[in-house]
Amino acid sequence: MESLYRLLRLLLFITALPLVTALKFDIKAHPGHESAKHERCIRNFVSREQLVVVTAIVSGHRGDGQTLNMHIRDAVGNDYGKPKDVSGENRYAFTSHADAAFDVCFENIRSGGGSQFLSRHVELDIDIGADAKDWSAIQAKEALKPLEADLQRIEENLAEIVHEMDYLRGREQKLRDTNESTNERVKWFAFATMGVLVSLGAWQVIYLRAYFRSKHLI
Repeated sequence: MESLYRLLRLLLFITALPLVTALKFDIKAHPGHESAKHERCIRNFVSREQLVVVTAIVSGHRGDGQTLNMHIRDAVGNDYGKPKDVSGENRYAFTSHADAAFDVCFENIRSGGGSQFLSRHVELDIDIGADAKDWSAIQAKEALKPLEADLQRIEENLAEIVHEMDYLRGREQKLRDTNESTNERVKWFAFATMGVLVSLGAWQVIYLRAYFRSKHLI
């Protein structure tokens, strides 16, 4: 029983690691032109139909000479939101539409002719899948004991890990098939090239012999 309890504590610690990690950075304000050059993006990967909760705690306030805008999008063209003039604590939730990387981008625009050294501090936390759920609400709704809720969260985390491993295995299989197909095509292209070169050389020899014979040189 003691060993099982230690194992559960270890699993809880491992699965809780993503919850306690947050990215902190400062983003300087710029005049507004060449927005793409000054955009700061954080990238993560998500599977299809997964819940994602983005929490951004931004320093400053509206009207302080800066306008911090956000843009949440993925690599295949899906747009999940473009909040404008963000400050304070903000939380955005969405369900992914594809197995793809998604970006949370920030852009800080200087307004009102303020100092060119203005900046905003951002604390970003991204929760995906089971980590994005409100387990306190689930525990209260389903009348679960704390240990039961923790076990359910661990089960969902492990299921997501298995799903991700299956996805990676499928990608690896597809890449291996593509590599083998490419190697096969390169091999036959090399054989065809060698055949053409040999045929061209033989034709040149035959042509030259016929030419020299016609000139009575051989």
